[in-house]
Amino acid sequence: MLKSLFRVKPLEPAGHVDAGEPFEGSLDGEATLKRTLTAKHLTMLGVGAVIGAGIFVLTGQAAANHAGPAIMLSFVLAGFACALAGLCYAEFAALMPVSGSAYSYSYATLGEFVAWFIGWCLVLEYLFASSTVAVGWSGYLVSFLTTTLNLPFPMQLTQAPIDWNGTDFVSTGSLFNLPAILIVAAISGLCYVGITQSAFVNAIVVAIKVTVICLFVGFGLQYIDPANWTPFIPPNEGPGKFGFEGVTRAAAIVFFAYIGFDAVSTAAGEAKNPQRDMPIGILGSLAICTVIYIVVCAVLTGMTHYSLLGTAKPVATALEAYPKLSWLKMWVEIGAIAGLSSVILVMLMAQPRIFYSMSKDGLMPKLFGKVHPRFRTPYIGTIIVGVLAAILAGLMPLNVLGELVSMGTLLAFATVCIGVLVLRYTRPELPRPFRVPAAIIICPVGALACLYLFWQPFVEHWPIFVGWTVFGLLIYFSYGYRHSKLRQKA
Repeated sequence: MLKSLFRVKPLEPAGHVDAGEPFEGSLDGEATLKRTLTAKHLTMLGVGAVIGAGIFVLTGQAAANHAGPAIMLSFVLAGFACALAGLCYAEFAALMPVSGSAYSYSYATLGEFVAWFIGWCLVLEYLFASSTVAVGWSGYLVSFLTTTLNLPFPMQLTQAPIDWNGTDFVSTGSLFNLPAILIVAAISGLCYVGITQSAFVNAIVVAIKVTVICLFVGFGLQYIDPANWTPFIPPNEGPGKFGFEGVTRAAAIVFFAYIGFDAVSTAAGEAKNPQRDMPIGILGSLAICTVIYIVVCAVLTGMTHYSLLGTAKPVATALEAYPKLSWLKMWVEIGAIAGLSSVILVMLMAQPRIFYSMSKDGLMPKLFGKVHPRFRTPYIGTIIVGVLAAILAGLMPLNVLGELVSMGTLLAFATVCIGVLVLRYTRPELPRPFRVPAAIIICPVGALACLYLFWQPFVEHWPIFVGWTVFGLLIYFSYGYRHSKLRQKA
């Protein structure tokens, strides 16, 4: 049994997908995913996922509760770990242009059991990420309706019925977060219709939110008070609360903001020329977004004292203190609503494609592998993921969701870093259109950086994460292990 758990999936060199090739179905006549995405689409997908929650939602909470103005250093630490992991993702995405992301990479290098574990972590990543961002989206929408348009909205329908106070779950007195549920439902419908339509809408939304961010930075620079940056690293007040320990804890939280480039790799099965375009999309979006994050953090904490930013809408909160910028607050809210919509879109596109790959390997029920005959999308998986994400968005608090997402993401990234090095030694003959430079150094350092950041929230949320893992193992041994196509061929 132990041998079968760690049996790797045979990996053959991927045929080069020419952008000019006509689309064809699978050999057995089933509909397959449609290759329509270019390097530009992939980069925009990455920017669409990365620029959103990190700026409009999590930045303020991480600064207020953990890092203070040093949130800029937190983004540098998270960006460093992401850059190392991004190089490894780029090599795998060019070598294996499939839709399974870290799950597929782990299956080809570390074995079925590890692949399942990482696939289950990706569920934690994408499913919970879409719910987390939907909660932030709701905060900006309600602010826009109530303070900008003066339209009343029932407070009982604006947040989850429970909240996390750092040690326990407490009641909020609310019923559920209705706007969060509605946005998940709407975007799930868009993902159901097709990848081309989704990518087109995403490109429009990315243009809107990048314009708004430029406006915020440009006008916000005039209102920076350097006194708000002092002390740059507030004195430690307890485990993970300020000091350098708080900076690393915040880095683990804002790591959530970088998962967009990971989502790019899940679209490899729909890229026209994945060997060339995937590295461009992954590394290009990562570089663009890191610079934007650091600049916005500097302006945000310079305009408003970090202790006031612990809201679901920190950018709008910062602008509320400056009446002359009330017009900009409205546009920031519009940009945030649009920007967070694109993040939800990319997350809800990614998760069904992970299930699609797992289903094709027999580790998930066949219904997740079904492709719509007309829209060429994994439509049943899209419906199921949409329903689950809507439930989580309506009932779970933002802070717990965000940290759980980061934990799943960091484990997946660490595994990809290790997998690149393993495959270099086990299959050195495979052609690699993109190679990680100095892999013997970058891969181990990338894995260690991700595991170090993983440990920060794990100390506090280990019962939830362990419970999630045990639940996943029950599914694997009750279904996946028995239906594994790789094990059946052995």
